[in-house]
Amino acid sequence: MWTHEDSIETTAAPEQIWKLFADVEGWKKWNQGIDNIEIHGAFAIGTTFSMQPPGEEVFTTTLIDVKENQGFTDETIIDGTRVLVHHKIVPLAAGGSKVIYSTEITGPAAADFGPMVTADFPEVLGALKKLAELRAC
Repeated sequence: MWTHEDSIETTAAPEQIWKLFADVEGWKKWNQGIDNIEIHGAFAIGTTFSMQPPGEEVFTTTLIDVKENQGFTDETIIDGTRVLVHHKIVPLAAGGSKVIYSTEITGPAAADFGPMVTADFPEVLGALKKLAELRAC
């Protein structure tokens, strides 16, 4: 199994982060690793979305855990390799939130997929923080 974690703290409340998470088609505003994205239903367990990174093929991901204002987990399976990304929102005692992206990858291409999937997470989290804080004002 290949694992990785990135996190960032923000002054934005968990509810503000959640609004950005639940707006899947708006992810392109804070995630430059997405050329196209389309959700196929409500932001709920079992719903799928199709995503296309720049210059790559479209792939389908399934929401396997969704907890309002707490986070969600998505699952992508490509040629027998399973990618789980946990997007957690943790309220901070002093106000604001900590956003954590935890990744678990299993299967034949785990070591190859890992760095490719997570390479931009620091930039993605930074852009998410910036947008959430702008909208909180």
